[in-house]
Amino acid sequence: MSGDESVASGRAVFPTRRAAAERNRDKILAAARSAFADGDTGISMAEVARRAGIGMATLYRNYPGRRELLEALYADEVDALCEAAVVAPGQTPGAALREWLRRQFDFIPHKRLIVSELLEYTGEGSVPSRRAQALDAGRPLLSAAQESGEIRTDLALEQIFDMIVAIARVHGSPDYLRPMLETLLDGLGVPTGQGRPGPP
Repeated sequence: MSGDESVASGRAVFPTRRAAAERNRDKILAAARSAFADGDTGISMAEVARRAGIGMATLYRNYPGRRELLEALYADEVDALCEAAVVAPGQTPGAALREWLRRQFDFIPHKRLIVSELLEYTGEGSVPSRRAQALDAGRPLLSAAQESGEIRTDLALEQIFDMIVAIARVHGSPDYLRPMLETLLDGLGVPTGQGRPGPP
């Protein structure tokens, strides 16, 4: 095989390997995410590999230990939340914002479980907060909903987040907490008399 053919062959092989590695990482994170969703925080690395349908060598090649896996899962969950801060076709900005805030609320219990496990490896206060990342992602969505006249203009996203977290801290089942969240989301609407924002 000539040098040119080898280079061409390499170009064909390396993207395939990268794609396979990416698929394996997706499988691993999906397996870990499913375990936390089930409340199975004590899941072993061997069980993660089994659920992902991969070998232990592949698992450890991607994530050398449980700490690295938890850190990747935490980052992936926050990234997915941030990417969801968009207005879908057929949605109004206000509806999109409320749907995104519901997703933020549902993420809080998973976040707590992941962070609590990470603290066993990193120590108190050493798990980086990703609140700023979520706020930066959601601000354009809130601004669009306020400019459309659907959401009141006297609240910042930080205040909304704080109210959502406060509800999530209440002891109770999801059925108990959900109406509280929906009451909050209803209250984000424009109060009578505030009206749609006028021209500058």
